[in-house]
Amino acid sequence: MPILKLDGVVKRFGGLMAVNNVSMELEQGELAGLIGPNGAGKTTVFNVITGVYRADAGRISFMGVDITERKPHETAALGIARTFQNIKLFQRMNVLDNVRVACHYRLKASVFSAVFDLPRYVKQEREMTKEALDLLEAVGLKKLANESAGSLPYGHQRKLEIARALATRPKLLLLDEPAAGMNPEETAELMKFIKRIRDEFGLTVLLIEHDMKVVMGICERITVLDHGCVIARGSPTEIQSNPEVIKAYLGSGVYARSS
Repeated sequence: MPILKLDGVVKRFGGLMAVNNVSMELEQGELAGLIGPNGAGKTTVFNVITGVYRADAGRISFMGVDITERKPHETAALGIARTFQNIKLFQRMNVLDNVRVACHYRLKASVFSAVFDLPRYVKQEREMTKEALDLLEAVGLKKLANESAGSLPYGHQRKLEIARALATRPKLLLLDEPAAGMNPEETAELMKFIKRIRDEFGLTVLLIEHDMKVVMGICERITVLDHGCVIARGSPTEIQSNPEVIKAYLGSGVYARSS
């Protein structure tokens, strides 16, 4: 059974067909890419999967469960986490608290326990702090735990956003343009980082990315969208040589600039 399956998914915005009959599957443990020109519908697919938008037609299943009409907090509880094209951190909070906040949806203690610092609440807070510190160590940011998130270099902010996503204990991680704005050295490090967290945390990863070095360098399978439709899927080698993909996307010079 695929961990994620989209079957004939459609999303319209008025007269605009943003996602048009998209079907795709992800296997457990896969590191896959979703690419295409600007406006192809890639982020809309992420938003439909995570419940930010509701599909107008079609079905989405995650680990065999129909999530087509689930809300974002429900998909997160099931094990789907994501990052965003534009980094969305709590800029004025410190690095540790940015990760801790993602743990709090699992907090079982009552408001009464929190107000009066009762033992159950204190114990859970201590456990969450340890978990957050462990995640920061895993992504190489533990020494910066008390720094303001907004003061971090861009590459570190990306890592912090991923650490916060990992704090939800996901099974599926959706990364929306994780290499955007990075220099070549940061991009090379990010590629190793994504592969490492996939293996260490036992994740399935689907990423949207315009940097073809990243896509072709780490993705095992790639799906290509154009005008909301799937025009190709296959291995990096197959995608690079696909005439329709070259015409719609790679031929525009995107791959040449990223090589």
